[in-house]
Amino acid sequence: MKVKISTKEKFHTLQVIEEDLSANMTDELSKKMQDILDSDIKNIVLDLKQVKRIDVKASSTLIDTNDLFKLHNASFVICEIQPKVKKVLKESGALEHLNVTPTESEAWDIIQMDEIERELLD
Repeated sequence: MKVKISTKEKFHTLQVIEEDLSANMTDELSKKMQDILDSDIKNIVLDLKQVKRIDVKASSTLIDTNDLFKLHNASFVICEIQPKVKKVLKESGALEHLNVTPTESEAWDIIQMDEIERELLD
């Protein structure tokens, strides 16, 4: 699986460089993201702009990853979802459990708000 990782001040962006995102691929992606939870910068923006198809099992893995990040007080935001992928996520019920934004810039806004909220709750 091809993934481009770039690191910003408060988050990593993982851009999937594949047209199909299967369950096996999301398992591999999930492992990469879990490794990031051990780093100083724990927040992730998952950029799916190049993904044109996703299977239902893969959407379930994304929910599990989202839950894991919440448990570790980290943010997991998905951006740039293509219409067909969004449709599968919506039909599977996954969309309502995920933080989804149209752009990376808006994902950064979500991460900033999450950071402020975590600071206030500590």
